[in-house]
Amino acid sequence: MSVSTTVVSGQQSSSGPAGAAPADTRASAETSPTAIAVSLGSGQTHVWVAGRGGLSCPSGDTVGTSHAPVRRGRVADRFGCIDVLAGLIRRYRDPIPAGSVVVVCRPVLASATEQDALRQVAAAVFAPSRLVFIDTVRAAAIGAGAGAGSLVIADVGAEIIEVAALRHGRVLAAHRTDIGTRDLKRGAPTELLAHATTRMIDELRQDPAVEALVPAALTRGLMVVGDGAMTPTLMVKIAANLRIPVRSAVAPWTAALNGAGLAAMSVARHPATR
Repeated sequence: MSVSTTVVSGQQSSSGPAGAAPADTRASAETSPTAIAVSLGSGQTHVWVAGRGGLSCPSGDTVGTSHAPVRRGRVADRFGCIDVLAGLIRRYRDPIPAGSVVVVCRPVLASATEQDALRQVAAAVFAPSRLVFIDTVRAAAIGAGAGAGSLVIADVGAEIIEVAALRHGRVLAAHRTDIGTRDLKRGAPTELLAHATTRMIDELRQDPAVEALVPAALTRGLMVVGDGAMTPTLMVKIAANLRIPVRSAVAPWTAALNGAGLAAMSVARHPATR
């Protein structure tokens, strides 16, 4: 089967994946491929299938990460990732048909090698007709309903932190670093994560590509998604360092999956979307 791959540029929908009416899902099944969204994180793997809803499970060994299939946001064990994702979708009552449209969240600034590893995992599990990538920070902004206007967002995950400046849902500049909330459980101080997040936002402020956008966007405050959004002490320290409001997105754990689901539905309904 030939699988086409691209990077989504879809627009924000007025309703989330969970808002799709069952009748609409059934009616479109004969003319559109199944829409699927995947977020393969260091801590949790999430999948959403149109008409069936979302599921999640740990991505692997959450204590001895030397054996985890995803480490620092990267696929470390392709077959382990396939097993985790395949085991998750077996929890759906009916098998997922081949030929679906799959939108996969990728870390911002992902290398070609990192993206290829994600492609191989998704292709092995879903046998899609089309595979689409979307930056996790962008998907989270869309899923949180913050795709319009200018935005600075931080995705503080289990093992990586990503920050980005977006305009109308498009990433204009971004940074990421290999540290996350799991490091707190290993004894790292909260200030270390707060400092890493602050430093990357300061770098965005100095980036010529977004030096005018970032100050205006930060008047709205910093939006945080991921594990860090549910770590109150970290949120307080970031706010104190930046001296701006810091707010958690609605459903910060699943914001990226919701955004990827919206993108998947858009691509499935409009095959020409690029």
